[in-house]
Amino acid sequence: MSDIRNLEPKQLWNFFHEITQIPRPSKYEQGMIKYMKEFGKKHNLETTVDKVGNVIIRKPATKSMENRKGVIFQTHLDMVPQKNSDKKHDFKKDPIETIIDGEWVRANGTTLGADNGIGVASAMAVLASKDIAHGPIEALFTIDEETGMTGVFGLKKGLLKGDILMNLDSEDEGELYVGCAGGIDVNVTKDYTEEKSPKGMVAFRIIAKGLKGGHSGVDIAMGRANSNKIMFRFLMQAESDFGIRLAEAAGGDLRNAIPRESYSIVLVPETKAKEFEKFVKGYEKMYRAEFSDTEPDLKFLAEKIVIPSKVMNKSDQYKIIRALFACPNGVQRISQAMKGLVETSNNLAIVKCKGGKFEAYNLCRSSVDSAKEATAWKIAAVFHLINAEVKLEGGYPGWKPDMKSPILKTMSDVYKDMFGNVPEKKAIHAGLECGLIGGVYPNLDMISFGPTIRYPHSPDEKVDIASVRKFWEFLVGTLKHIPVKS
Repeated sequence: MSDIRNLEPKQLWNFFHEITQIPRPSKYEQGMIKYMKEFGKKHNLETTVDKVGNVIIRKPATKSMENRKGVIFQTHLDMVPQKNSDKKHDFKKDPIETIIDGEWVRANGTTLGADNGIGVASAMAVLASKDIAHGPIEALFTIDEETGMTGVFGLKKGLLKGDILMNLDSEDEGELYVGCAGGIDVNVTKDYTEEKSPKGMVAFRIIAKGLKGGHSGVDIAMGRANSNKIMFRFLMQAESDFGIRLAEAAGGDLRNAIPRESYSIVLVPETKAKEFEKFVKGYEKMYRAEFSDTEPDLKFLAEKIVIPSKVMNKSDQYKIIRALFACPNGVQRISQAMKGLVETSNNLAIVKCKGGKFEAYNLCRSSVDSAKEATAWKIAAVFHLINAEVKLEGGYPGWKPDMKSPILKTMSDVYKDMFGNVPEKKAIHAGLECGLIGGVYPNLDMISFGPTIRYPHSPDEKVDIASVRKFWEFLVGTLKHIPVKS
């Protein structure tokens, strides 16, 4: 079997297949908005689109369920557009090619979009159903969750009527999430002067590739290499040992994805070219040893290229290389409140040095707002030392866990009755939209759950087939037991 439409539950997988055929990278959700409007019209459901593009679809309660509390399904329409370097794919035009790979569904060389396509498809399957018992339902489909949470930032009071919000955007079946991290972008820019490339040099393109990358929150504690960090670590040593001149460098393309590939163009004295090539091979061997468990496919290479006409001036080169080497990255602190949870982290996500302009983009996360701000300012301080301009932007709050949540108790009981064990209660080191929604609708009882998804935000993304079925059965079972309105 190779067609995901034959998987169970069929209605959910059929909707997910349809979603994969609609290009939907963040900020390009117009096709999905149109699709959702047509879906609502087809099923005679009240459908509205707010000023920023969020879609809200309402379905009345089924017979004898009118007295139940209203449930809001919350998912996002966009996906992270990541692909392997050898894959030809235009996320603004091309559909996602899905593959059934044993117990998993994955994509052909790109992100799958199970984050959050499975959540969207499950909400649609309930809305389209004729045999599922449920109280009043609203489905909130937000836009641009992955690159700025524009949808929930633009969500206004008075649009939602429900009492319970179910965020369908978690990635481990059997776990109920009751809290999440907040985040803030730390954006760095600096102009630098260029000068004519010196004579007696040869040029190399240095390439870091083959890294796993992944979600900059969920996967930040997995010990994976950040391609920007290993590149500038190398460049600092190469500058010291070989007197390299840096012409340009770049790595990463999404603030919420651990960067998988980076490159730099450097000039090396011609007399040291062979020694430099050995030096690069030595770094590859060292990096492969350091990251042997997490990055088995890591490659760090040098290839000769035509000498560029200009290089960065020595003073700026010295400062920028060292600032990027010193920039905090990865896990900064483990939570004291919840065992094993990352409290605070930073992802040095994007670096660009070209044509006289240096840019660096960080995403700092924390479940403690004061720690988030302190880490952001620590990053800023590093770049202030080289007189770069630093802006802290796009900050959003975390979601504080409520262990006395009524829907948490209901769902824990339902899960135990259905499957014989108690689900884990957790918080996630990622920016679920619950934090922002809770700020606008403070009386909502909120919870997040979903099927098992691995390696989101990377071309290795995959979703466990059996977990989707179990997640669906749990969702349907929960709807039957939603509490009565007081």
